Amino acid sequence: MSNRSSISGRFISNAAAARHPRTSVTESGANRTSETQHRSAITGHYITPAAAARHPHTSITENKK
Repeated sequence: MSNRSSISGRFISNAAAARHPRTSVTESGANRTSETQHRSAITGHYITPAAAARHPHTSITENKK
């Protein structure tokens, strides 16, 4: 599993993710879509583009191509 900061978008260590659970997302498994997706760092659920725009520091945008 890898951890990503929702603020910087960079991969972070497990220790950093544990220190900042509201602004980090743990990724596991394969992504099986080629669309752009937005995910909340707080809940882990997928969110709408409008919600991601309102909360840029607590959401991850994944651009798939």
